[in-house]
Amino acid sequence: MSGLLSQMLEGTVVSFRIFFLTLVFSLPLGFVVAKGKMSAFRPLRWITDLYIQIMRGTPLILQLIFVYFAPFYVLGVSYDRFTACIVAFVINYSAYFAEIYRSGLQAMNRGQYEAAKVLGFSKVYTFFHIILPQVIKTILPSLGNEVITLVKDTALAQTIGVAELFRVAQTASAREFSTVPIFIAGVFYFVMNYIVSRLFVIGEKKLSYYR
Repeated sequence: MSGLLSQMLEGTVVSFRIFFLTLVFSLPLGFVVAKGKMSAFRPLRWITDLYIQIMRGTPLILQLIFVYFAPFYVLGVSYDRFTACIVAFVINYSAYFAEIYRSGLQAMNRGQYEAAKVLGFSKVYTFFHIILPQVIKTILPSLGNEVITLVKDTALAQTIGVAELFRVAQTASAREFSTVPIFIAGVFYFVMNYIVSRLFVIGEKKLSYYR
């Protein structure tokens, strides 16, 4: 049992790396995509809209397979499975985060920008000190749902052979003819999701001070 738990913990570390790196890259990229979708430059708006539609309209598992295998068949270039996994997760979740950001930004009353301009505030100050705290408060529930989904979606990395938690559990279950490893993996996912959800609850409470 100790050997099994050790393997499961190693798989959990891989799952956490996928989760963490996806957030690190997709959160800022999603904001860039959102601004592109809101741009007055029509070609940029069309391109970002097409990107969002493709990412949201096709399964993540299909995107994982495409990102990993397409470079080899098209360009004759292959690269690390883990890198392919991160790339696929980032481009997928950036599209979802972009729509969340866009909804939050468009929910802000334009009068706040005008009032800040009259008061002599710069655009940068207005955005970071007046608009952004309100946007974050507005989008936090939706953002939390996507982040929780991301925890569970890390299991899809096993599609291209990344030895994350679910793949380790599957292998151990087949080797030992037991469902115990799958049950343990479920407990691990539950704990990770519980931690993430609690962090968002704490964040919502802190942001409740902004009016």
